[in-house]
Amino acid sequence: MQPTATVLVYSDDSNTREQVRLATGRRPATDVPQVEFIECATPAAVIKELDRGGVDVCVLDGEAVPAGGMGIARQIKDEIFNCPPVLVLMGRPQDAWLATWSRADAAVTLPVDPVEFASALAGLLRRGSALSA
Repeated sequence: MQPTATVLVYSDDSNTREQVRLATGRRPATDVPQVEFIECATPAAVIKELDRGGVDVCVLDGEAVPAGGMGIARQIKDEIFNCPPVLVLMGRPQDAWLATWSRADAAVTLPVDPVEFASALAGLLRRGSALSA
């Protein structure tokens, strides 16, 4: 059985969550595991899943309402022991400074560009597997 990676996707918008799933496909690159998704539409669900454990990467929508992914990223980096890498989806390239403030490990702009997104996600999955090795 091949290993899988668990990717938590947070957005209040089901279309954004779908863009992430479609851009990832079964795996974002040939040298990383296949991906299973946990979808969350609320900040409380994100915290609950992270407390449960087993998440390899978080993808957080910076444009989500009522709580944006950048604020959640900063919160989980402070509060979750061994927080998984975080990829933030930004509304505009000019929001890169906010992604830095949020302590996100990577950021891409919306709408999701499949090539850019898959590359960023694969990089975080590689990094995560290197840390756990």
